[in-house]
Amino acid sequence: MAESFDIRTNNTETDADTLLAAFFCAFPRFSDAERALFSRAWAFLLSKTDGITRSCGKPYFLHPMRVAAILADSGMDADCTVCGLLHSIFEIDGVARTEVESQFGAVITKIVGDTSKITSLKINSKTIQQADSIRKMLFAMIDDVRVILVKLADRLDRMRNLKSIEEKKQRLVAAEVIDIWAPLADRLGMQNVKSELEDLSLKYANPDVFQHIKAIVAQKKGERAAYLEKAVNAIQEQAQKAGISVQISSRAKHFYSIYQKMRKRNKGADELYDLLALRIICTTNAECYALIGIVHGLWKPMDGRFKDYIAMPKANGYQSLHTTVVCEGKPLEIQIRTAEMHSMAEHGVASHWLYKKGMNHDKVDVNSLGIFNQLQNLKDENLTDEGFFARLKGELLGDEIFVFTPRGDVVQLPAGSCAIDFAYHVHSAVGEKIVGAKADGKIIPITQPLSNTQIIEILTNPQAHPTENQLKIVRTSKARQKIHSWLVANDPTFVDKAAEAQRAADIAQNNSRSRKIQEEKKRHSKGTGLDARKAEMAAYTGKIIVDGTKNVAFTLAGCCRPAPADAILGYVSKKKGIMVHCADCLTFQRMANFEKRKVDVEWEKKPLPLKNEQKR
Repeated sequence: MAESFDIRTNNTETDADTLLAAFFCAFPRFSDAERALFSRAWAFLLSKTDGITRSCGKPYFLHPMRVAAILADSGMDADCTVCGLLHSIFEIDGVARTEVESQFGAVITKIVGDTSKITSLKINSKTIQQADSIRKMLFAMIDDVRVILVKLADRLDRMRNLKSIEEKKQRLVAAEVIDIWAPLADRLGMQNVKSELEDLSLKYANPDVFQHIKAIVAQKKGERAAYLEKAVNAIQEQAQKAGISVQISSRAKHFYSIYQKMRKRNKGADELYDLLALRIICTTNAECYALIGIVHGLWKPMDGRFKDYIAMPKANGYQSLHTTVVCEGKPLEIQIRTAEMHSMAEHGVASHWLYKKGMNHDKVDVNSLGIFNQLQNLKDENLTDEGFFARLKGELLGDEIFVFTPRGDVVQLPAGSCAIDFAYHVHSAVGEKIVGAKADGKIIPITQPLSNTQIIEILTNPQAHPTENQLKIVRTSKARQKIHSWLVANDPTFVDKAAEAQRAADIAQNNSRSRKIQEEKKRHSKGTGLDARKAEMAAYTGKIIVDGTKNVAFTLAGCCRPAPADAILGYVSKKKGIMVHCADCLTFQRMANFEKRKVDVEWEKKPLPLKNEQKR
């Protein structure tokens, strides 16, 4: 309904009263009180945007009306639909928050305000990781999931009407949608919105490929009409025998999905067979499994193509049975799901509102809604509940926070990070010179944990430097590593406790090894005498091998006088090459920084004599 309504509202000659009547005609489910609320919001929007046009020359109010229609078509409640109508009202000069709140209440004002906050963000993702951080940050900013739903409707309508802007901007908007908004719709389980956003992005990012796929799909659909009709009739006949009532529809794969398959398989669209698919809608889970048996009884299933998303739903709550069978020598993809599963697949979290009181006596079992990695079983059906969304955000964001630079760039940090962590994230030089910080324009202690969505400004002083106290406080590995390195290099009073602990452990290990060596020497001397010792030493050349390399300059330490066959350690000296000590030498163990200077050394053995020489 929203799409046909959208086509009519593109007519700039349509007056406001006609648009409002067309909206209520397209969406008759609203009560009298809800219609009155929407009418008041429409009148308010018209009064504030009178005479204002978009860059394309069309009246300002057309886009908000289309956004409201998208939300109404998704089954959203009256408050959310009104928010779609007013979503950009704070962009208009002279519109005060207090004025909106006095007329429409705190809930609508908060949703509209948060939507405006997201609209004003500088969104620039250069990598997949950055895009994911931005998506998470969006959830960190808001307290009501309807903010995201309004923004998705806004993006969808803009993509539907993107042809009016220049090509360069079209590609930039398409890139943002494919990186940020389509995956966001996917996380919410809104497959219809996700697929349309992806297809429209492809249309503007790669128009030649889009038109080619469109032509191939249209051609293939015509070729396969009789083929699909046979398949549908066969399934319906067997389902009727089993006493199962089904609805079967055929659908073309979404263009972006085909494009991804083309890239993955390195084939043209005309070389792909599985461009069309069947969807079977039934009533119960048991019927779904009965139908998969019927389908596999009719045609041979392809190996590895059966997926049970009912028993194991996708992370966004999607449930269905998927299989691909060989029908008349061609692959045919078939999906089987219940009506409730289909609603969830089409609308995701928004499907909840489709089953509110007064619309349908049946209700979605919200305990089965899997959102954001199947967060939890929801006990409360009210998805606008503040506690629910707080838990939902907590699961989504995990141990992360998202703050802004003064320029609006998003910075992702571990939860508990302070301004010092933020400063080192910006640049090491900023971290080293930090003396103060501001959060949202107010001075804060640099050691205070930061909160989501704060705008952080760092104050520096050329005379400042890292301290040991900072090292104890920071949470990011970069800040810890940089502060530690500076203290080791510049602060003679700094005691590196971690290094001391490691040094003590190494000394203990060396002492243990020394004791074993001494015991071995005693046992050896008692058991075999000096002659055996000489024989053992004769097996070596008297040279050493350093890290596997022969003929390296070395010096035997005078303190412990290592001899061939002794356990030895080495370190790099400035003038004498490699200094070689006995492994149990206390002088070596007390040397400063020996861990950084030591090298692996071993005595070089003489080559074994040939067999005929041994006989002589």
